[in-house]
Amino acid sequence: MATNFLVHEKIWFDKFKYDDAERKFYEQMNGPVAGASRQSSGPGASGGPGGDHSELAIRIASLEVENQNLRSVVQDLQQAISRLEARLSTLEKSSPTHRATAPQTQHVSPMRQVEPPAKKVATPAEDDEDNDIDLFGSGDEEEDKEAARLREERLRQYAEKKAKKPLLVAKSSILLDVKPWDDETDMAQLEACVRSIQLDGLVWGGSQLVPVGYGIRKLRIQCVVEDDKVGTDLLEEQITKFEEHVQSVDIAAFNKI
Repeated sequence: MATNFLVHEKIWFDKFKYDDAERKFYEQMNGPVAGASRQSSGPGASGGPGGDHSELAIRIASLEVENQNLRSVVQDLQQAISRLEARLSTLEKSSPTHRATAPQTQHVSPMRQVEPPAKKVATPAEDDEDNDIDLFGSGDEEEDKEAARLREERLRQYAEKKAKKPLLVAKSSILLDVKPWDDETDMAQLEACVRSIQLDGLVWGGSQLVPVGYGIRKLRIQCVVEDDKVGTDLLEEQITKFEEHVQSVDIAAFNKI
């Protein structure tokens, strides 16, 4: 009965075998652990609480190995950072801006009296040589006069050439629409009034009558004006003076010539 009961009971009798296999596996990966071997060699290491202590020791040993690896990685990183800092400081010292801003230590020597240079006594031969030197440059004065004469001659020739060259006069071509009051307005008389305007810089051109509607026609007339002398405002003012014939004046086209 007891044997049959143990058969159906879930008890792990071979746990120590698996613990030994796990310990050997970790020893092959991480090296043998003295503490773990000592604990496993003691009594009761094959099962029960001793097996748990063996597994804990193996895990602690693996954590210590990982800790050592992490320390070596941290040390490598610290060394790399130190090398980078040293390189950066070297570059800053070698840069021109750092040289310009870096304070320079000047060694000041103790003050001492400086004797004035002894006055050299000129000999008669040296006095004669100094007298031969032309300090005022009489030769240079003659060259300056010649250069001034040439400059004036060139300026005079340029002024004469510029005076002979005809000046360009800015002109514009304007197309005007002159509207009468009604269809009974004498358009021939209206055109005669417009052409009677004579101004300096104004030249009248061709004209035509353009139908507007309801039997009314407007006068479209062209003229050429000098921009400096005649403007559009002046033309409109002169044309609208003929109030009996002209109702309004519009600019149909304006072109620079």
